[in-house]
Amino acid sequence: MYRIDDTPPAWDERTQLTTFLDYARDTARAKCDGISPENARTSLLPGSPLMTVSGLVNHLRWVEYYWFQVVFLGEEDRGPWTDDDPDREMRVAVDFPLPQLLDEYAEQSSRYRELVAGTALDERARRTVRDGLHVDLRWILLHLTEETARHNGHLDILREMLDGTTGD
Repeated sequence: MYRIDDTPPAWDERTQLTTFLDYARDTARAKCDGISPENARTSLLPGSPLMTVSGLVNHLRWVEYYWFQVVFLGEEDRGPWTDDDPDREMRVAVDFPLPQLLDEYAEQSSRYRELVAGTALDERARRTVRDGLHVDLRWILLHLTEETARHNGHLDILREMLDGTTGD
């Protein structure tokens, strides 16, 4: 089962930032517990046809990839998106079993935990973001916590609509 605890084991800044990101990640995974394969791929929102449980999990995985590997480390962008299909990571998610998507997300999160543990929070990203700014690792951790928490709200809504499951 997932560790759902947002109380950091220490009160230094790094531990607080990483604990909250891990809490948001664990919450996203927990919201997928017991969901049927069919429900994981079901789109319920006519205005957002790509918003499925599988799509959101895959999106979270690829968002972390983008911010850590592409922006922070400056690696070539090998994400699934294209200019013609900027939301492709959500579209292709329905082609994979949810357990596989969750495993890939967890494995990747583990690698990024190691990256963060060995890197100064003040270290600047190699690539710029909007307006040519070089964000630091601290900003990326805060942004990913915000992004993951926002999508946890989407997972809450979808899950309740799909099978009535509610929770933290």
